[in-house]
Amino acid sequence: MTDSFQTDIKYLAGVGPKKAEILNKEINVFSVEDLLYYFPYKYIDRSRIYFIHEIDGNMPYIQIRGRITAFETFGEGRKKRLVAHFTDGTGFIDLVWFQGAKFITDKYKVNLPYIVFGKPTLFGDKFNIPHPDIDPYISEEERPTGLMPYYNTTEKMKNHYLNSKAIQKIMAAAFSSVVRSLPETLPDSIINEARLMGLKSAMRNIHFPVSTTLLREAQYRLKFEELFYIQLNILRYTADRKSKLKGFVFSKVGDYLNRFYDENLPFPLTNAQKRIIKEIRQDMATGEQMNRLLQGDVGSGKTLVALMLMLIALDNNFQAALMAPTEILATQHYQTITEALAGLDVNVELLTGSTKKSDRERIHNALLTGDLQILIGTHALIEDTVQFSNLGLVVIDEQHRFGVAQRAKLWSKNVNPPHILVMTATPIPRTLAMTIYGDLDVSVIDELPPGRKPIQTIHQYDKKRGALYESIRRQLQEGRQVYIVYPLIEESEKLDLKNLEEGFEHIKEIFPEYTVCKVHGKMKPKEKDAEMQRFVTNEAQIMVATTVIEVGVNVPNASVMVIESAQRFGLSQLHQLRGRVGRGADQSYCILVTPYELSADTRKRIDIMVESNDGFEIAEADLKLRGPGDLEGTQQSGIPFNLRIANLIRDGEILQYAREVAQKVLDEDPQMEKPESLLLKRQLRKLGGNKYNWGLIS
Repeated sequence: MTDSFQTDIKYLAGVGPKKAEILNKEINVFSVEDLLYYFPYKYIDRSRIYFIHEIDGNMPYIQIRGRITAFETFGEGRKKRLVAHFTDGTGFIDLVWFQGAKFITDKYKVNLPYIVFGKPTLFGDKFNIPHPDIDPYISEEERPTGLMPYYNTTEKMKNHYLNSKAIQKIMAAAFSSVVRSLPETLPDSIINEARLMGLKSAMRNIHFPVSTTLLREAQYRLKFEELFYIQLNILRYTADRKSKLKGFVFSKVGDYLNRFYDENLPFPLTNAQKRIIKEIRQDMATGEQMNRLLQGDVGSGKTLVALMLMLIALDNNFQAALMAPTEILATQHYQTITEALAGLDVNVELLTGSTKKSDRERIHNALLTGDLQILIGTHALIEDTVQFSNLGLVVIDEQHRFGVAQRAKLWSKNVNPPHILVMTATPIPRTLAMTIYGDLDVSVIDELPPGRKPIQTIHQYDKKRGALYESIRRQLQEGRQVYIVYPLIEESEKLDLKNLEEGFEHIKEIFPEYTVCKVHGKMKPKEKDAEMQRFVTNEAQIMVATTVIEVGVNVPNASVMVIESAQRFGLSQLHQLRGRVGRGADQSYCILVTPYELSADTRKRIDIMVESNDGFEIAEADLKLRGPGDLEGTQQSGIPFNLRIANLIRDGEILQYAREVAQKVLDEDPQMEKPESLLLKRQLRKLGGNKYNWGLIS
């Protein structure tokens, strides 16, 4: 874009240095271009004027015309409020302010005609409009028609007179100064193929829409562009990686896998497991480096699939490594895998932060000679001191705990990068996976091993404690173990820890005959691991914890998960927590404890949990209810999640289409050398130089 777009915001009419500083800090707007890409979050039709007698409780925003008959003040101190009695001749309504009384009474006068705009709320038996917009009355001819945009503003902005209306004015000044020189950001071929509105028209209609039809067209154009460039970058990066990186060829299946399959397989493979092993085998035989994401609900048998693939690496004279995010999870993987390989001549070791120096040296040497075939560990695996003789496959568990840079570090552990299998128990809907993990091929295990009973989820109100404790006691008497989870929200961390401590003491009183342990994020790792271990070995029968138990520990004997204040958790988090039980053959229960008073959205969340055990269905519903937000770890994925206008859930169809168009561009011009690709390259570079990390990982 030309220099006028990079003009500092402080030089715009109505801004100046002080307001510019607020816009910089609060909404990351530094230049005219940043401002133009600060889109409204909603639009309201201001052409209609209502009568006061028409008002009912279901109206979102209304506009009325009339006059103030009197001002009155009510309450004292913090409860003090200013009320203006307003009438249009058909009835009365109160306009209410909780602060700024002097400013209001100086600015607005009794018996003058005004236009009032705001959201009516019922207080007692009377409607009022809190903190309304008030404008002097202007004639029908002069009044703006059409849709009025509303911009998100913060408290700090409002305190410096930068409300939505002020942003509109600044936007109009910015737009009129640069609109003529606004260059197109997509080639004509794509604009024509996708039937898109031009950028100038799109920008005009997103900020100053004349009709809903033109607004929809503008939104479609800008959403398409945003998603198209993300997908073009991912596809280009993937193609680039595949052409540059040669992968190892795993051409055979030999003794290691066959013996394991014949002698040690704990139960028959599900059809989903068989399908995925076949998919990945094909990947690893092509000579291209594999990067694959394996998604599967908790308990679906991902570790078994990973182990069999590691044995194929061994059959082809390569080493394999498995990396987990915590020591306790790495240790658990080590125990599971060594037990599964009992009787087979496979050398497996564990390397974590607490591995003794002498063991560490022994492991380093065995890796270099090739005697050590499978190494399991934490981040310790990617330290420079850890060198392999011939690393062929790396399995990464719970990908969202590792950044792209960490994944990339593993690539340098051999002459060619090893094949990489990334596993996650966090179900990610397809549209999201296409973006977060767009550089990975995706496999999904969509069935549970036989014999696993679905977890029964029960919603219980917190007033009915007696029945809750009774059902817990029954399970404990049968020799089972119980998790009791408390929420931990950063803003109120002290209070939450106090609740946990009180909960811990309370549970000890209720169940004096059982041992209770506790785990929370403020504990030292060693302390935490020791408490976890007490639960794993059944030394403790009840674990009181915060969400730190979400990822990892497998306790087949734990059959009850009680989630206190379940209304404070997101759906995906509830599902992850629920997956901590149901690891054994016994019927397991998840009890969601909430107060009676729940919002409609929360009630919906709880109902979905009670009705469904399907992680993908739940993740989809969660995204619809909450929006993608900063999905855990996505900031590490090299994809910008501060999307300005597109929504990965609602705009799934546009995303799919944008990906197809991007793929077509690369099919026709793989190196992007044609003249029409220059604009695309320039735009990608520009986005790369912004706050987005688009770069090829090396």
